[in-house]
Amino acid sequence: MSMKEVIEFANSHKTSYLTTTEGSQPRVRGMWMWYADETGFYFHTGTMKRLFKQMVENPNVEICFFDPQAAPAGKMLRVAGKVEFVKDAALEKKLVEERKFLEGVVSASAANMLAIFRIPHGEAYFWTMEVNTRESEVESIKF
Repeated sequence: MSMKEVIEFANSHKTSYLTTTEGSQPRVRGMWMWYADETGFYFHTGTMKRLFKQMVENPNVEICFFDPQAAPAGKMLRVAGKVEFVKDAALEKKLVEERKFLEGVVSASAANMLAIFRIPHGEAYFWTMEVNTRESEVESIKF
């Protein structure tokens, strides 16, 4: 397994599930990843959301990307790491160019309503039914 394979899988299956915690309560929600590259896995959210507050309080997260078409019962990519918030005007501009539905939100970015975040470092591994009972033996990659 290589980081290239991890990035390609994430970019091909951008609908993912992100887990945070609120106190001791796990919280999971579907997320549409923006993109992944060698610098991390990029997402965005609003600063008024509980998701943002949870990540500020505890930046440890886990993401699950899933390909239901992979035989025999799908393939998952699990990524765990710490969130890093990215404040970069050029990146915000790129986000709006690629996701037009954010234009109104980003125009309010001066009021700090938009948060771009990434997971720049962590651990990733693939899971399939073939390794279901041998999870501790699954190869992982640190990035």
